[in-house]
Amino acid sequence: MSCRKISRRDFTRRVMLGTAAALSLEDRHLLAKPTEPAAAVQPAKAGSQGTLPTGKIGDLELSRLIMGGNLIGGFAHSRDLMYVSPLLKHYFTPEKVLETLALAEQHGINCVNTNPEGAHLIQRYWKERGGKIKWMVQGSPSSTDNFESLKRLVDAGADTIYIQGNSGDRLARDGNADLIGKALEFIKTNGLPAGIAGHELRTPMFVEKAGLAPDYYVKTLHSTDYWSTRRPGQDKDIIDNYNVDNYWCKEPDEVTKYMAGVKRPWIAYKVMAAGAIKPRPAFKYAFEHGADFILAGIFDFQVAEDTQIAREVLAKVNRARPWMA
Repeated sequence: MSCRKISRRDFTRRVMLGTAAALSLEDRHLLAKPTEPAAAVQPAKAGSQGTLPTGKIGDLELSRLIMGGNLIGGFAHSRDLMYVSPLLKHYFTPEKVLETLALAEQHGINCVNTNPEGAHLIQRYWKERGGKIKWMVQGSPSSTDNFESLKRLVDAGADTIYIQGNSGDRLARDGNADLIGKALEFIKTNGLPAGIAGHELRTPMFVEKAGLAPDYYVKTLHSTDYWSTRRPGQDKDIIDNYNVDNYWCKEPDEVTKYMAGVKRPWIAYKVMAAGAIKPRPAFKYAFEHGADFILAGIFDFQVAEDTQIAREVLAKVNRARPWMA
């Protein structure tokens, strides 16, 4: 019988790994500590990717699961955990971002959403890795810059541009249909599908009532079945609630009912309530409640599992709203 001493750390790890069979793939990834360096992810090659169901917005064909950009951009909604966003910025080095994009393509995700600051990494990925991933980018139109900020995104290679959620909510709240309409038209005249995002149901309702014509909506949707969900008395607009940061869709039932009558593609985001809901129930809820696509933040070690979940959910989805894309 060996008398070799075992450290407390080794003992804890052995106990945890011994229970891994009962854990999800994501949990096992978090617990595992490779004894050898992981093999580098190879650049995505044409024909080497997995497959996911797709839909079209105009002529743009998109996987129904789109990779979100908050994680790789170093920003996370994390309630009162102030260390999370700095941790992401340390984890997602430029090389890790390129590796994650390659993994996404290999597993069938063909589009990534970022803010404008992601442009240089997307361009590096296309150039250095030979990647083909499509770039969906959020912009914030201004009445004073003659849409120069949007033009820079067009020139940087965007495949589609939409008005960012906070901007969309503010413009709708202010009743600024003129600026929304001009921004959408500017994007379209540059040959790209144009969308508008919002956390509030008010935003797509305002746009539809104003007779504007976005090519698609990007609207939050998640269930309220999670521990840190909106509490009684929390009635602020989402963009005014960032000091608490615990809800992104105040009225999912009303959103579902309204969007059922909207004849435009709908990309649902914050479907996991910023990490509070597991992927399978979150994806199922969003697709069954009418979303044509979902936008989800995904770590590199979650790509394989999340894409498989998306395939399984889409294969059995039961929805009342017709596919609009």
